[in-house]
Amino acid sequence: MDSFWDNIFRQTDETSVHTLLREIPLFDELSSGELSAVESILHRREYDPGEVLFHQGNPGVGMYIIREGTIEIVYEPTNDTLAELSDGDFFGELALLNETPRSATAVARTESVLYGLFRPDLLGLVERDPSLGVQLLLRMSQVISERLIQTNEQVRELREQLHEFTNEEARS
Repeated sequence: MDSFWDNIFRQTDETSVHTLLREIPLFDELSSGELSAVESILHRREYDPGEVLFHQGNPGVGMYIIREGTIEIVYEPTNDTLAELSDGDFFGELALLNETPRSATAVARTESVLYGLFRPDLLGLVERDPSLGVQLLLRMSQVISERLIQTNEQVRELREQLHEFTNEEARS
């Protein structure tokens, strides 16, 4: 009887993880079998409010997907909030491609459940299933390049504002 109920709840949890993954651009074009392969390397983590996921400067080891809760991304020298992320958001994907230190600190603001996808597990998946690995890495590079384009646009806008401010100060 217990295994019967265990199987029902496992399928429900698997279905909800697949649904979560399909909402994330990195995984939205994967088949059900490919999603299962990704799900098999995810690590479920729970955090209390105020608990730090990682500090700025820590080695980057993977990305996180928020199943539920709110995570604040903080730039430590100034304690400025860079972003507040919630259900279905993901962050830290650069750590899957290189091992550079974290550029900000991530703190749980509410009770939170996240899935971690870590570099060694991703590399193992790439070795076992190169076709899936190429799909994931290509999609990851597309998402990162889109974010880079957005960041470049923000830098351009800030430079223009700084230039206008400097010119106004020089005139007064």
